[in-house]
Amino acid sequence: MTSISTGTLPEDDRPEPPERGGEREMLDGFLDLQRATVVYKATGLSDADAGRRLLPSLTTVAGLIRHLADVERSWFREVMDGEAMISYRWSDEDPDGEFRISEKDTLAEIIADYEKAVAESRAVQLRHSLDDRCQGREARFTLRWITVHLIEETARHIGHIDILREMLDGATGE
Repeated sequence: MTSISTGTLPEDDRPEPPERGGEREMLDGFLDLQRATVVYKATGLSDADAGRRLLPSLTTVAGLIRHLADVERSWFREVMDGEAMISYRWSDEDPDGEFRISEKDTLAEIIADYEKAVAESRAVQLRHSLDDRCQGREARFTLRWITVHLIEETARHIGHIDILREMLDGATGE
């Protein structure tokens, strides 16, 4: 458990998307950059700061990362692959469940779960072409659509994490 935030971002070892290549390589490269940026922006925060609420909503760095893990599982495993019975932190009774962070939650565990969700998503991506239609509840979409949507969704939440991180410990950077 980390108790003090560093106030700095770690060494930047995020993957660079290709400057040239096919559509698949470009889309996967930009999604992988966004995924790595989630972890990069959170690294160095204490567990307490990662779960600290600075807004009237339940939004926290840790909650946003949990949300993104559930989003990865929902879109790739459930919607794209048609997998049933995936466990999410949200529910009809608690639509913001993934944002509920307790003192028992550690940022390291939350990041590890996110990285696991990303690995699960990559496995699904490898099984399909960009034009493959979803096998789950949203059959009108393709893997291409989901990939573009996840780039957008992840990047939007990185912006939230950016702002929260600066407010929490002053760390800024690309």
